[in-house]
Amino acid sequence: MKFDLHLHTARHSPDATSDPYELVQAAIQAGLDGIVITEHDYLWTESELDELRTIAPGLVILAGIEVTGKGGDILCYGVTNPLALPRGMEWGLLTREVHRQGGVCIAAHPHRWNQPFENILHEQAAELDGIEVMSKNMDDELRRQAQELLRKYPQFAQLGNSDSHEPETVGCCYTEFATAVRTMPDLVAAIRQRQCRASTNDTFASRRMLR
Repeated sequence: MKFDLHLHTARHSPDATSDPYELVQAAIQAGLDGIVITEHDYLWTESELDELRTIAPGLVILAGIEVTGKGGDILCYGVTNPLALPRGMEWGLLTREVHRQGGVCIAAHPHRWNQPFENILHEQAAELDGIEVMSKNMDDELRRQAQELLRKYPQFAQLGNSDSHEPETVGCCYTEFATAVRTMPDLVAAIRQRQCRASTNDTFASRRMLR
């Protein structure tokens, strides 16, 4: 199953232009099986998600949260209490709280903006479950560095996502799961078991949208 697990909308992310309904239609056009909306420091409610599910019953629609952690952003899936994940939280405290809630944590676009990723990882005693290895915001050098991280930390799951803030880029990168994902517990389990791999959409690549 093909999922884009890092998406923003204008409803709750001030730097995004995607209308939620446009995002859903873009996901269908990109050939995705599911999406996870990950607003900045906000978790969509089930009632909000149900609004979108009514117009796309064949698309799995879930919600995570991109937490603005100390030193970088962390994608969190399976969160039940977003209020326990305030902005600026150290990665170690953040990852342990997400695990306490039954979720998983993925480093978004590692090394972006000259982020000292490994220093943060060790100094803050982070317990990450995986990393993004590609997105529209990761150039060839960042993707190369992400692959090097996978070699150094083989316990990390690898995710590919669009980090889309506009409908035109939804699904340009995605994560393919080797097992069925229909619910958030399914997603969390698949990431924990590393039953996933990152990929790019050839249609977008042919348009030179990936750099």
